[in-house]
Amino acid sequence: MSDNKIKVLINNLPKSLRPVARFLRHQESASGLSTTRYIQDVSTCLIPKAVFSRSIEDLTENTFLETTEEALIYLSPAILGEHVARKCFSRGLNPELKKEVSETGVNLIKKAEKNLLVRENNKKILPVKAAIALAATAIPLTEFSLNYIKNLMTLKLFNKSDFRNIASLENNREDAKHQEKVKSSAKKHIIGAGITYAGFWGLAGLLATKGKNSKTLQKISEFIVAPGNKLFSKNEKAKNFVNKYFNMDFAKSPKGKLVLSKGQLTTCVLVGGCGYFGASADRGKENLKETATRFPLVALYVITGSELVEKGFKNLLYKYGKCTDVMNSKKEVTPFEELGKLAEKLAKEKGSTVDKEFKSLIKQKGVIFGIPYLFALGVMGFFVSGMTVLSTKKRYEKEKLQHKSV
Repeated sequence: MSDNKIKVLINNLPKSLRPVARFLRHQESASGLSTTRYIQDVSTCLIPKAVFSRSIEDLTENTFLETTEEALIYLSPAILGEHVARKCFSRGLNPELKKEVSETGVNLIKKAEKNLLVRENNKKILPVKAAIALAATAIPLTEFSLNYIKNLMTLKLFNKSDFRNIASLENNREDAKHQEKVKSSAKKHIIGAGITYAGFWGLAGLLATKGKNSKTLQKISEFIVAPGNKLFSKNEKAKNFVNKYFNMDFAKSPKGKLVLSKGQLTTCVLVGGCGYFGASADRGKENLKETATRFPLVALYVITGSELVEKGFKNLLYKYGKCTDVMNSKKEVTPFEELGKLAEKLAKEKGSTVDKEFKSLIKQKGVIFGIPYLFALGVMGFFVSGMTVLSTKKRYEKEKLQHKSV
C-alpha cells in the first residue's frame, strides 16, 4: 500500500488514535530508535533523578549529565555520521558507490556472497564505512568524559568533591588533597579520551584513503562494520547477536541516511559506563557503590529499551488469545507499513470496512507496544531512582553504625 493511502487511513482514525498511529509508524523507522530512546531516557533518567535529588549539587549534576548524554547519544550520531564523516570520507567514491555507503556493512557482505561486482565494490565501500564508524567514536568517548567533566563542574561551582556532602549524607569540611586528586584524575582521563580519539581518527583516514588497496585494512574494515561475521562465522545466532548489539556501523533510514544503530547505543553505554565507574570511584566508595547498584539495570534498559518486557507481554497476550489479528503464532507483529493491506484483507473476510479494521489493528498494535513501554518507563524510572537513593542512605547509615560499634 502506498504512503499516501497509509496517511489517509491514519487521518481517518479518531483524533485520539492518530498520535498513537504516527508514533508506532515512526518507532519502526530506522530513525525512530533515536526518538523513542530519547523519550525513554528523559522519562527514566532525568525526571525521576530530579524528583529524588538530595541537594542542589545533586540536581545540577543529574540535569547536566542527562540532558547532555541524551543529546549526545540520540541526536549527534546522525549529524556526525551523515553530515560530517560521510561527506569527508566518501569523496573518493563515484556517485553510485556513495549511495551504497548508507547500506549496512552486514547487508553489503551478505550481498557479496553471490555477487562478484558487489564483492569488488565492497573493497572500496567497506573501508569508507569503517572510517565513518571510527569517526563516530567521538560520541562514546565524549560520553566517557562527561562524568569527569561533571566532577570538575561540581568542584568549580560548589567547591565539593566528597560524595557524602553532595548526596547530603553528611556535611563535612572538604579535604583539599582529595579535591586535587579528583581534579587531577578528571583532567587525565579527559585528555586520554582525546588522545584515543585522535588515534581512531588517524586510523579512519588510513582506511578511507588506503583501504581499497590493502587486504589487511579490508579485514579490519569488515571487523568494524560486521564483527559477528568475523567472530562467529559458523554460529548464526551468535553472529546476529554480536552484529546487532556490538556493531559500530550506522543503521540506514528509509531515505538512505545514516542513523543511530543499536550497536552504537551499546558502545556508548559500555564506554560511558567505564567513565561512570571511574569518576564515581574518585569521589568515594559511597558513590561507587551507588553506581554499581544503578548502572546494571539502567544499562540493560537503555540498550534493549522495553524489548524484554515486550517479549513477555506478547507471550501473555497470545496465551489468552488477544491481539491475534496483528500477531502470529511466532509472536511476530505485523509491520506498520503492512497494516493497510491487512485491514483490506480483514474487511473482505468480515464484511467490514477498511477504516474500521485499520482502527482495530492500531489499537491492538498500540496495546502490544504501548503497555510495556509505559510500564518500563515507570518501573525503570521512578523505582530505580528511588531505590538507589534509599539504598545508598541505608547502606551508609549501617556502615557508620558498624564503624562506631568497633
